[in-house]
Amino acid sequence: MLLGLAIAGLAMVLGFLVAPSAQGFEDYSYRIIFWHVPAAWTSFIAFGMLFVGSLAWFWKRSEWGWTLAGVASELCLLFGLCVVTSGPIWGAAEWGVPWDWTDARLNTYGVLSAVALFLVLSRRSQPDTPEFRDVFTGIGMFGFLLVPITYMATQWWQERHPGCVICEGEENGVDTVILQIWLLAFLGMTILLIGQTMVSWEVQKCERRLAELQLRMD
Repeated sequence: MLLGLAIAGLAMVLGFLVAPSAQGFEDYSYRIIFWHVPAAWTSFIAFGMLFVGSLAWFWKRSEWGWTLAGVASELCLLFGLCVVTSGPIWGAAEWGVPWDWTDARLNTYGVLSAVALFLVLSRRSQPDTPEFRDVFTGIGMFGFLLVPITYMATQWWQERHPGCVICEGEENGVDTVILQIWLLAFLGMTILLIGQTMVSWEVQKCERRLAELQLRMD
């Protein structure tokens, strides 16, 4: 986790001190993308983990799948909050409003974050029963379906949010230095995601063990 934070922090520093200006954007406000974009990419990995865990429980009744779904839901919320808090900072500076309710990508990602929040809160407040696990994992699989819709939203319904600059070709694409710093930040956040997964997995194992011991004592 510390290694991931260090690499992501280094990328942020490079984004402010080394990255060139981006054509068409305010010079300083756009630099929030060195946190915003890699956090969004990493959150998609977390939603993929949520889908795998949810499917493993829903289909095979796998205990590791249920654990993975619980861990992933918290990571989806964490990186989702990084995205929905950093994005409006740029939006307020670039558009004059922090959130454009007519933009498809903003709204679909907002729903994704809301799904993650609902899953985390419900898992902490509802009894752990097979019925609840089915509902939880069903919502988790539904949430993952929004990921490709969110990714393609700027191609299908272009509004204010910038499109897929990496896939637009060399002439219109992102600057090489900016892309390299993006990828460095993405590497750091991915390592951070792996570390958080390992820690959260152990925490959930301890919680289950404590619940078993408490049941024996009772």
